[in-house]
Amino acid sequence: MANPTALQGVRSAAWAALALLTGLTATAQAQEQGLPLWELGVFAGGLSSPAYPASSERSTRALVLPTFIYRGEVFRSDRGGVGARLLRTEDTELDIGFAASLPASSQDIPARQGMTDLGTLIEFGPRLKGTLARPSAGSRLRYELPLRTVLEINSGVRSQGFALEPEISYEVRDVGAGWRMSTSASLVLGDSRLNQYFYGVPADLATAQRPAYTAQAGLITTRLTVNASRSLGPDVRVFAFARAESYAGSANAASPLYQQSTGTSAGLGLNWTLGRSAAKAAN
Repeated sequence: MANPTALQGVRSAAWAALALLTGLTATAQAQEQGLPLWELGVFAGGLSSPAYPASSERSTRALVLPTFIYRGEVFRSDRGGVGARLLRTEDTELDIGFAASLPASSQDIPARQGMTDLGTLIEFGPRLKGTLARPSAGSRLRYELPLRTVLEINSGVRSQGFALEPEISYEVRDVGAGWRMSTSASLVLGDSRLNQYFYGVPADLATAQRPAYTAQAGLITTRLTVNASRSLGPDVRVFAFARAESYAGSANAASPLYQQSTGTSAGLGLNWTLGRSAAKAAN
């Protein structure tokens, strides 16, 4: 999808990288010890997903960017995502987590012609994570309960409401040939402001084919995600993910911007570590 300016292209590529890295690398986090405090490298990959939940149009990015991993006691930018750890026990962790999603130009989405572009979304807020069970030495059943405020970057920064995404996942450290895998199921719920951002049609932008619509708070999508990663050597790791989404039961299925009941996302990436610290992370 074309972006209106070069600046937006750079910005969206950077956040696409964050979205891809946080989405693809969860499996490599599982219970590793003695990792470097920091690592510096280069990431190359691509990501394709619906332009917004229930859209029939897609947003796709391919990029090459520098990466930085830091495993501090509080701030963490690692294989499990980006966050600030507030509390940690053996099986439970509370942190401030971050997420991001791609922008979309309304001129490339027939249903949104004449409407404001969807900007880059940055989400952050408290996240409770924990281990429910360890079926074997190399596997675990986990949960995440993140509550995030959503900020949009699009000719400025503005709040777009709140999102809640409860998730349960099963991680396996070694499924053969050095692969790590995880499967997760989650729900994405939004308040009325966030759902209005995706599905609302103001009266002044209504057309004969796109009647005015006021969105309600509630379910946005149900997700099933599979992540995989494998080391190709001491400095190279490949990541991949595939996600199926169901919008059935959406609180805003009556919106004229709701175009389909299912969607898919996929990504593939390669990270090459160029340097790492001699100091080790505490955990």
